[in-house]
Amino acid sequence: MKLFLGLLFCSLVLGVSGQWYSFVREAAQGAWDMWRAYSDMREAKYKNADKYFHARGNYDAAQRGPGGVWAAEVISDAREKSQRITDLLKFGDSGHGVEDSKADQAANEWGRSGKDPNHFRPAGLPDKY
Repeated sequence: MKLFLGLLFCSLVLGVSGQWYSFVREAAQGAWDMWRAYSDMREAKYKNADKYFHARGNYDAAQRGPGGVWAAEVISDAREKSQRITDLLKFGDSGHGVEDSKADQAANEWGRSGKDPNHFRPAGLPDKY
């Protein structure tokens, strides 16, 4: 009986620790996907393409699994909130008003839910992206 309980306990601990490791790995990979989309957006400097890159980064991160979804949500929310804070500190608007922030969040959700980010792709954006 003790042997059975010991094996059961060890399998539970190993099972949970394996899931924990997987979540952390997925989150790190998802964060990298978000960074890559952000870097591509900055490099492209293409007018009206920001929603596409928001959706693409979230989509790529979410494909990693639950950890990627979590990372995409945390990063997306932090980015939008930081814009609101900098707007308050500057006593103005960064050009990214509340409406733009809501549209960004909608694109983030679109990508995280597994929908095709190309829905937001502007005409003429180079195939590289």
